[in-house]
Amino acid sequence: MRKEGPTTKAHKDRAPKAARVAVVTLSDSRNIADDESGKLIGDLLRQVGHTVVSHTVIPDEGAQLVRAVDGAKRAGGCDAIITTGGTGIGPRDITVETLRPMFETELTAFGTLFATLSYAEIGSAALLSRATAGIIGRTVVFCLPGSPGACRLALERLILPELGHIVHHMNK
Repeated sequence: MRKEGPTTKAHKDRAPKAARVAVVTLSDSRNIADDESGKLIGDLLRQVGHTVVSHTVIPDEGAQLVRAVDGAKRAGGCDAIITTGGTGIGPRDITVETLRPMFETELTAFGTLFATLSYAEIGSAALLSRATAGIIGRTVVFCLPGSPGACRLALERLILPELGHIVHHMNK
């Protein structure tokens, strides 16, 4: 793994250590009680000091996703929203099509890095994921696959190491 340069390290040192995060799970078959991926995301965030301001489960419906994201931004005063589910290639996978037009800035490297890390773990099946991330207002939004393994990979290798750094840049 490549070492951080002095400028990146200085930015991260000044970055907030805790962010406020909303978790939104898209599923036609899950509820809050059996949402393994959403619970995992929340647990991983809390373990490193972030605050989970809300955790909701909604059906794979575009209008409900827009309402959930808008509601999380308004009610929770959140710095980040992490969605899980709806990033595949099935007919009900609407997360990317719904949220990408709302991005003011897309974090294009996120999907590429996630695919690279996924390929190392699951091989060519990584091709089916359309994980993405972007900024809406002053909120970063990460769109993750629904599998717990994919969520753990994204959180541990990409999101948790950079979340404070991203929040720092959004609030300059």
